[in-house]
Formats: sequence, structure tokens, C-alpha cells
Amino acid sequence: MNRLDRIAERLARQAARGISRRGLLARLGGLAAAASVPALPVARAQAQTPKQQPGEKGDPSSCDYWRYCAIDGFLCSCCGGSVSTCPPGTEPSPITWVGTCRNPVDGKDYVISYNDCCGKAACGRCICNRNEGDTPIYQPQGANDLNWCLGTQSGVVYNCSTAVVLGAAS
Repeated sequence: MNRLDRIAERLARQAARGISRRGLLARLGGLAAAASVPALPVARAQAQTPKQQPGEKGDPSSCDYWRYCAIDGFLCSCCGGSVSTCPPGTEPSPITWVGTCRNPVDGKDYVISYNDCCGKAACGRCICNRNEGDTPIYQPQGANDLNWCLGTQSGVVYNCSTAVVLGAAS
């Protein structure tokens, strides 16, 4: 045997003694999960809004408004902001959760980015908790029960939530 074969054999035997099959599979699964993190469908606050917004119908201060199908929190449209902008004195979280809602005007599905607005105490008006398509916490990109204010300058103080149309769902 040449030197390279002896080294390879010694490493393989050490790995076989020290790593079980389950341990190896767990490590490979962890690596695969870590590699997929950037591909998760979490919208970023800097995402571009579509050039053409869908037709609107309904009251943005009502929980029944079409964009709020997966929202959980106080509506910014009741707190000094709008359906897509934060109230003065707050900042949008850089990380959001997403949902897909059907627009009653054109019957199409749209991807909605839900942004928490952070920095002032909770608004306390127009609470809306619709969990259509909500996922368990182990899939945070689709879960609406998390405080998404962790990435802001103001810390973890939640005020209200917006619903920004990112584009038509395909």
C-alpha cells in the first residue's frame, strides 16, 4: 500500500470508531439545513414593491381586509401608519414573515410581507389575529407568533404590523 492509502485507511477507521451512523446522518442533516437557510422564503424589509399594485377593495382598518389573511398583531392603519407604512416614531423590522392572500378584486393570489413596526409601546388598537397558512414555530419564515423586532435599532419593542404586497404568487 502506498502512503496515501494508509492515511485514508487510518482516517476511515478513526471515523468509524468515533462516529455512529446516526451521528453522521445528524451532522449531514445539520449541514444541509445550514446550507438551505439563505433559500428560506423570508422577505427582507428592503424588498422592492411591485410596480403595479393590485386593485384594492375593503377597509384597511378592518381585520377582514384581504391583505391580512396571515397577520397577527395590531394594524398599523389604526395606529397612525397605513397598511404598508409604519407610524411616525417607529421603524420597520428588517426581517418579516410572509403569507399568500387572495385578492377579491381580481381573484389572484399575492405574496404579502408582514412587517412589525418597532420602537414605541404597543399601539393597542385594532388587534387582528388571522392564522391562515400559519406554520409551527420551527418554520419561523411563515410563523406570525414571533417578535420580529430583534433586528431593529430600537430593540424588541413591538408597536404594530403592516401588510406589503410583494407581487403575484406563481
